[in-house]
Amino acid sequence: MRAVEILEKVCKLVGGDRNAQHGDILSNGQNIARLWTAYLQMRQADFVPLKASEVFDLMELLKVARRQSGRTNMDDYMDGAGYAGCAGEARFREGEEDAANKTVTTLRR
Repeated sequence: MRAVEILEKVCKLVGGDRNAQHGDILSNGQNIARLWTAYLQMRQADFVPLKASEVFDLMELLKVARRQSGRTNMDDYMDGAGYAGCAGEARFREGEEDAANKTVTTLRR
């Protein structure tokens, strides 16, 4: 399977089926981040809350780890690319939210 074929399939999944199955990328990542943060804070009280983009980074690393053992599974590469795309979109949108929050804070002063 060529790289372009892998990425074309990932584009179809992330842009279509993924959203239909799991909902908006940022909202889905934020929900996971809240749940993972709550779990991690039970184990370590001063744990810094995760962002949605970090959730997708960690999921991508999970796929990288799976590539290191066992047989080659093309889904691990496609999923990894998909998580990278989700992380990029979430980080971009988090930046937009950060900028909007700074604007609101500045306007309130």
